[in-house]
Amino acid sequence: MFRLIILLIALTLPAHSEEVVAGLSQNRVAITANFDGSDILIFGAVKRETPPPGSGPLQVIVTVAGPSKPVTVRRKDWRYGIWINVEAVEVDLAPSFYSIATSAPMEDVITNVEDERYKVSIPQAIRSVGAPEGVKDAAAFTEALIRIRTNADLYQLKPSTVQLDQETLFQTSVAMPSNLTEGNYTTRIFLTRNGKVVDVHETQIDVRKVGLEAWLYNLAHEQPLAYGLLSLFIAISAGWGASAIFRYIKA
Repeated sequence: MFRLIILLIALTLPAHSEEVVAGLSQNRVAITANFDGSDILIFGAVKRETPPPGSGPLQVIVTVAGPSKPVTVRRKDWRYGIWINVEAVEVDLAPSFYSIATSAPMEDVITNVEDERYKVSIPQAIRSVGAPEGVKDAAAFTEALIRIRTNADLYQLKPSTVQLDQETLFQTSVAMPSNLTEGNYTTRIFLTRNGKVVDVHETQIDVRKVGLEAWLYNLAHEQPLAYGLLSLFIAISAGWGASAIFRYIKA
């Protein structure tokens, strides 16, 4: 059904060389108290006149990037009988979530030059300008950040997971984990030929806390005193309730 709708839309648009016509199964993700992740279906079609003569096969890349923030990465070492932080590097900007899905292996869909230009791969999506003078292997800190977030399923590389039919219709699914950060998630769809980008389509997914989760989050950040008093009241009430139940059972 999704494919038919996208194809009909594509056929009604004015013709250019090659363009993306895309859609999402949902453009809003609600984080609730029992939120355990969400799968987003990304689908679309390619609107074209005719492929350039002698051109290579069409490829598709889909990326989803969460809000980018500075991250401090620390290295620990065993000294004086304990683990202590010995070095730290601040990564200027790193996406809180980043997923890449491609229609073929990464090296076959985009060149290094185009990757650097459009910041497609995970290392390119992370901005790390410099490091303290005493740190010699600053690149290792960025690699550690990628490794940690990959293990937490926050950074994903899924080659050959975009289904591309007759270089016209495509679709893929992005698994968004439960530990998402609130904000706008930028979705980019790249069409490439011979490793070069021929078109880019961009849209947004809004990820927000709702219900009790949102109320507690806003209370903690906007009224910390009230949040602290509420937490204290809940703790005292829970302690008193447990004590009363214990006394009732013993009686």
